[in-house]
Amino acid sequence: MVAAEWPILVTLLVPAACIWAFVALADEVIEGETSTIDTAILLALRNPADLADPLGPKWLEEMMRDFTALGGVGVLTLIIIGTAVYLLLIRKRRAALAMTVAVAGGMLASSLLKLGFSRPRPELVPHEAFVYTTSFPSGHSMMSAVVYLTLAVMVARVQTDWHARVFVLAAAVFVCLLVGVSRVYLGVHWPTDVLAGWALGAAWAIGCWAVVLVLQRRGEIEAPGETDPAPVN
Repeated sequence: MVAAEWPILVTLLVPAACIWAFVALADEVIEGETSTIDTAILLALRNPADLADPLGPKWLEEMMRDFTALGGVGVLTLIIIGTAVYLLLIRKRRAALAMTVAVAGGMLASSLLKLGFSRPRPELVPHEAFVYTTSFPSGHSMMSAVVYLTLAVMVARVQTDWHARVFVLAAAVFVCLLVGVSRVYLGVHWPTDVLAGWALGAAWAIGCWAVVLVLQRRGEIEAPGETDPAPVN
């Protein structure tokens, strides 16, 4: 029994470390210890002669807007709905429910944390994207990690080739990095907002995955290759 559960126990160490990193970072932010590095990074991404002009050509700025949209509510909602419908079609109803609850819980946690910290958005440089919530932690960074890492783990679990598993997980991490970097580049988040979002998003996604593994072993959620029995007419 202990041997069967050790991978889950090891997996839980990762979200624990991520939560510790978030708490430490939040403490530094509250005390104002991160303002120097936050300011330096934000200014380094702008033309010194015109802070309204992000570094690089115009096509890079437009591309960053495309990247940031990958972590937006609209795009993530479409991805979740599409995935849930797919799981329902292949008769994995409990897996669809678990995934939806995990993502909805992540969204709620992100919103509550923003309200709790109420950190203002950067006013050091003009914003290159519309924002309407507070800054810490970055909701785009957190929710992209929650959604893309959760989906990547689901896909990786049904792959037998380790090369395919590594590619899927690496692609999810890369997308999360693009979303977070784009938020700083567009001037709508401090770098520490993004780091906090990544830490919480990874903790939430991996923690939910560990819970799903336990439920699968108990037969309460469909394991890979299993489906709910077809309804009897």
